[in-house]
Amino acid sequence: MRGDTGVDGVATDADGRDEAEVERDKAREALVRGRTWLGRELLTWLLWRSESGEPITELDGTPVVVLFVGRVTLRGVVGDVTELAARGTQAPYAREVRRALDAGLLVHQARVRIQHGEQAYEVTLDAEFLDVKGAKLPPPLAEADDDKLVERLEQAQRLSALVDALAAAFLEVRASRAWASRTVPALKRWMQDDEGGAEPEEAPAPRARKAR
Repeated sequence: MRGDTGVDGVATDADGRDEAEVERDKAREALVRGRTWLGRELLTWLLWRSESGEPITELDGTPVVVLFVGRVTLRGVVGDVTELAARGTQAPYAREVRRALDAGLLVHQARVRIQHGEQAYEVTLDAEFLDVKGAKLPPPLAEADDDKLVERLEQAQRLSALVDALAAAFLEVRASRAWASRTVPALKRWMQDDEGGAEPEEAPAPRARKAR
């Protein structure tokens, strides 16, 4: 890789490429970065909302509760530190993580447990494309192999619907007028609170959603 390199490792030197190719690459990079930034905001908002243990939203009339577990990775594009990884059972809610968020980093990847009724799913969410990685589904109830396969497929679809419902709940808040006036200030107060446990101030009543 020749020439200058951005903080995310992407080369800024366009030697050997024609203008059209350079413009296509710039457009593609801008699109990915834009989605990544939104995904990081989603995961950061989700971390804040999840600390209280209250439902984030509903799916098919059943509350959806989220808990961050294990490793969490934070990333940013400015400052002395552009990536930070924290490990441990309570690491995502640690004071050091909130301080890093207050310094400008955002959650880029995290392991979360999604509780939907009596069913618990564990999955790693990545902000770039909201990828679902390393999913751990609830134990199957069926005994026959064919029935287990059908149940697993249904659980995978339900997990996808749960992630979609969480994303929709975030986008509803993100697109509202309250985002800048209430949500962001409440998020900043939570980041700056050494004790943690700040209650979300924007939290609207969860809206019931149906699995698709």
